[in-house]
Amino acid sequence: MKAVVQRVRDSKLVIDNELYSSIDNGLLVLLGVTHGDTENDAKILAEKIAKLRIFEDENEKMNLSVMDVKGSLHIVSQFTLYADSHHGNRPSFINAAEPTRANELYEYFVKYCRENIGINVATGSFGASMQVSFTNCGPVTIILECVDGKIL
Repeated sequence: MKAVVQRVRDSKLVIDNELYSSIDNGLLVLLGVTHGDTENDAKILAEKIAKLRIFEDENEKMNLSVMDVKGSLHIVSQFTLYADSHHGNRPSFINAAEPTRANELYEYFVKYCRENIGINVATGSFGASMQVSFTNCGPVTIILECVDGKIL
């Protein structure tokens, strides 16, 4: 399971020209699922993201988590994180999990965050064509991957 985590001042997601979800201060999480990912991987990745100290404290050091600053999570499914473009110019997505399983783990990740992280969680709509706009604050962008229960 892979996540691109961006510290944002704001993030909004539009589907069919209508606002679907938005957050103010927090983290935009683009989440990809691959073959073999488990609920345990989702839990470990969610905990890591929630505790990631990438918000500035009073001394302007990245020392606070999204929980510390009472921010929000904006979690968007992103199967293209598992694109393989080694051969040619058209990416292959065979490393992305089959859609039914990917949606199950995406929903599990969202549910885990809502029930165990204790902050506001907004989402996208799995499989929909979405337009995401955001203001990356810093900019700060971190790529995390959890494989077999370990953060790489």
